[in-house]
Amino acid sequence: MTNVKHHKTIVLSDIHLGSRWSKAKEVTRFLKENTCDNLILCGDIIDGWNLARGKSKKWKRKHTKFIKLLLTIQHKTKITYLRGNHDDFLDAVVPMAFQNIKIVKDLVYESGGKRFYILHGDVFDTVTSRFSWLSKIGDVGYTLLLWLNRRYNDRRAKKGLPYYSLSKEIKNKVKTSVSYISDYEQHIVEIARARKCDGVICGHIHHPEMRYYDEILYMNSGDWVESMSALTEDYNGNWDLVYYEQEETVKNRTESLNPQLIPLSV
Repeated sequence: MTNVKHHKTIVLSDIHLGSRWSKAKEVTRFLKENTCDNLILCGDIIDGWNLARGKSKKWKRKHTKFIKLLLTIQHKTKITYLRGNHDDFLDAVVPMAFQNIKIVKDLVYESGGKRFYILHGDVFDTVTSRFSWLSKIGDVGYTLLLWLNRRYNDRRAKKGLPYYSLSKEIKNKVKTSVSYISDYEQHIVEIARARKCDGVICGHIHHPEMRYYDEILYMNSGDWVESMSALTEDYNGNWDLVYYEQEETVKNRTESLNPQLIPLSV
């Protein structure tokens, strides 16, 4: 194993094991090349909704390999698994701990003298929390978008071009999607503020982001369906948003972010 990077903390979310769209092979490779003291799995790691549809051959060997990797690294890495809406089957056992793995709904994490509220984020999404039947219909539409994304990238691969998230680009261009993301971020920031935290870390909406809303740092680890992104923390309490394809820091590190850059309007 070459060029292994070690971090204090890595946050991954929305891997969706059990879905044909899960980039399980890539996230397994990422964790082999990026070790850490603390691994936070921020929800929707296993796609229980997809598995419950009853179709065969959904769970692949690559999905099992990721679980095996977790069981291997947990001897040296503290793993915290947060329940998401697609792995809501965990409600029956939360909270639970075995060996060096803990399963919880949320937690407060201290980093660089600051408090971060960490959760999957679906409980603050009115669609998934109040109208689960509607969100499952939307999940079917999202599956179609991912199918288009795969076909588009198959063509790019044949031309020798790198992976490009067409589905992410479409979502970024649709006005209602942009509005939804903004509303979601502002809502979840208010919850962090109410809990007297300095920041919030979440997943759920498959939109990786690091930005300040006034004094609150909002960080979304993204997903391993489209973005293949993660959050990493060093031993000085600095956070980076990284993408698997580039294996490099995106935009700015947290110490250079301006906390007054984006005012929160309520």
